Amino acid sequence: MDDLEKLIKNKKAESEDFALDFEDGYEMFKIGVILRQARKEIGVTQQEVADKLNTTKSVISRMENHAEDIRLSTLRKYAKALGRKLKLEIL
Repeated sequence: MDDLEKLIKNKKAESEDFALDFEDGYEMFKIGVILRQARKEIGVTQQEVADKLNTTKSVISRMENHAEDIRLSTLRKYAKALGRKLKLEIL
């Protein structure tokens, strides 16, 4: 376990609020990473996705870098613009 992992573990142990906020934030971060990876895998730019979704490149950038409160319908449209399907799991 590196120093960052130790710090996070200790902070989570100290504060239930921190633990909940951290997990929520991490999940949003992962969504953005998944969107960006899917886009890059097929070799399209943010602008090309934006054009397909009739929006701006900055909106796509925000989705990929700050994925807070993205609607499920928006995620579906993003996936469709990439020629992909959205799969949702509850674990």
